[in-house]
Amino acid sequence: MRRVRMRELSGWAGALALALMALGQVASTPRAELLFRDGDSLIVALLARSVLADAHGDWAMSSVLFLPESAVFTGIDALLPLDANGLLAVNAVLNMLALYGALRLAAGRRRDGMAPVAWSLVALAAFAVLAMTGISTARDALELASLQLTTTYYAATVVAVVVSAGLVRRVLDRTEGGTGSLVALGATATLSTLTNPLYAAWATVPIGILLVVLAARSLRRGRVVGPLAALLGGTVLGFLGRIPFGEWIANTGASYVQPQQWAQSLEYYAELLAGRLSSPLGVVACGIVVALIAVAVLRTARAVDLGGRFTAAVAWFLPVLVVVGAIALGTHAARYLQPLAFAPLLGLVAAPRAVTMPRRAGSAVVAGTAALLLAAGVLSVPRIAAAASMPDPDLRCVTDWVNASGRTGAGQFWTVRLPKLHVDDPASLVQVDHELNGYAWLVDRHDLDVGEVSFLLEDAQTVPWHLPVPAIPDEVIDCGRYRILDFGDAGLPLGPPRS
Repeated sequence: MRRVRMRELSGWAGALALALMALGQVASTPRAELLFRDGDSLIVALLARSVLADAHGDWAMSSVLFLPESAVFTGIDALLPLDANGLLAVNAVLNMLALYGALRLAAGRRRDGMAPVAWSLVALAAFAVLAMTGISTARDALELASLQLTTTYYAATVVAVVVSAGLVRRVLDRTEGGTGSLVALGATATLSTLTNPLYAAWATVPIGILLVVLAARSLRRGRVVGPLAALLGGTVLGFLGRIPFGEWIANTGASYVQPQQWAQSLEYYAELLAGRLSSPLGVVACGIVVALIAVAVLRTARAVDLGGRFTAAVAWFLPVLVVVGAIALGTHAARYLQPLAFAPLLGLVAAPRAVTMPRRAGSAVVAGTAALLLAAGVLSVPRIAAAASMPDPDLRCVTDWVNASGRTGAGQFWTVRLPKLHVDDPASLVQVDHELNGYAWLVDRHDLDVGEVSFLLEDAQTVPWHLPVPAIPDEVIDCGRYRILDFGDAGLPLGPPRS
């Protein structure tokens, strides 16, 4: 028992080192913009700050509610004396650790001849390498693995899908009490669908199809009925649970489904793939994904047990179904294709057989690998700290001016969100469109109650203003990449909110 515990603890230690390595590399590239400063990436931090301030907000969310992500971020914000960037970095590491935990669940319990901890680490290492190939600032690129390091791009849903596959595998293998795994599966499906309906497309549909196929081809149909019922029932409960949050959901996501645009969608994703293949790192990443899918197909064909065959099948069937579905529905967003990055990992843990080698050689390999992981993880910490604490004099200029003014200003979505997170009072910066209508999107609607503002914030991403009343700023404050248009006592009225 002690050896088993030490082995599990070693796995978590290795996962921590891999998480630090991945974050250290990504945070040292231009993709740090997506981790720490991108407008989309800051919703969870803004929401957590509102919760800790005991503000009774009226949030306008997308179809995703970010409930697990917000709970985790709020927890670390309450516990750790770090600034926003430091908290985002810690959250990135926790996201990677959560993925390792999900992979470890999917690998099954340790049995004679099996090495689930080692193969879970191999799978996480493959994912970390994929993440480290992401170096661009583009949020809509096929650098999908690095999105797991953010708080916004469905990190909790990614983990939930792998957990769901793992729980189904445990039931099919009957390595644990079936009832507990079924309850956990139903709860995972409920919470995941509640917070992000994309779970139904990534987990419920593909896993459900595979379970039906297994039921049709296997003599042990009784094992399949339970997980299928838990998955479907939990998903239905999750959708019902979204009803009380209706006022917070500014966009149900239905507008993203445009089947008539399937040809444009195909062209769009083909262009993203071509862009990914235009760099050596992109070629390496695509090669890794193709190799992982090939391993999954091979292990599906060679599986000797029901749980292993199911897990391996998920690894290739989920990416194929998601890509086909994304095109058929006419979508235009790379983040919907994240199963391409994480699902193939399940092929590595589907049959985690131990590699036979002399005991002394095996001990040397384990010790050497552990030492390398430890050293790489430790060396990554200064890189992470440097990236998270990198001075931003332009942002500091804006926040100092806004804090000192004691007044309320406005800015457009991509411009205002970063300063809004870092000022003393987030409500002092209101989110608007170029016509000064309130832009109620991923923000607290109560901010718009102010009615008028006295200065505008702009940068290179700002659409030229079309103000509702003629106005000339009394002063223009230069803050590097930002400009503050100060209208003094002349209030600019806000228009009706839109989302």
